[in-house]
Formats: sequence, structure tokens, C-alpha cells
Amino acid sequence: MTPVVYDAAVLVAADRNTRSIWVEHRVRLEAGIVPVVPSPVVVQVSRLPTQVQLRLLRGCEVVSLTEQRAHSAGRLLGRAGSRDVVDAVVADTAAELRADVVTGDRAEILDVRLPSAK
Repeated sequence: MTPVVYDAAVLVAADRNTRSIWVEHRVRLEAGIVPVVPSPVVVQVSRLPTQVQLRLLRGCEVVSLTEQRAHSAGRLLGRAGSRDVVDAVVADTAAELRADVVTGDRAEILDVRLPSAK
């Protein structure tokens, strides 16, 4: 299986207890795939310490936004003409890891990753 990067929609769906998210997450973990979540995604969705998605994060690797990744995501934003910093970080992280993005809004990620697709 290909590595994956989760975006905010996955954590929101987990918090809403969307069964398919939990099933797919478990399948990945059982296959030895540890999903990656960029730290800005956690910032975007965290509101309360009791949120269910925090349990999902225990099975993930939360990666920090390094200065290098911040510059790379910024260049991606510039090329795409987008303003969604979190989506740019998700797309850049996925590109760096050669991973698939698991998202609830594929169009936003494609707008960032593929500027010519607009």
C-alpha cells in the first residue's frame, strides 16, 4: 500500500464518527501504514480536548511544519494562486513522501498540487 497523508476532512469525519474513516484507518494500520498528519492540520481542526479525532491521531505520525517545508508549501501556494496554507502543507508533505492524500475535498488539494488543473 502507498503511504498516505490525512487532511483536515479526515479528522473532522473521525470526530463525527464516520464509520468508513475508522475502517480505512484500521486497514492501513493493520497493513503497517502509519498515516501522516501535518501539524497545521491538527491546528485547523482542534477545538476541544475531548474530540474523538484525538484518538485517531494516536495511530498517526504528526509531522512538524519545518522551515524548509513552510517555504516549499509557500512556493506551491504561489504557483497555484491559492491561499489555503493547510492544503498547501498537506500537498507538499504528500509530494515529499510520495504519498496519497486522503481527503474529503479532493478539488481543493488538486487546485494546490496541480496549478494547471484550474
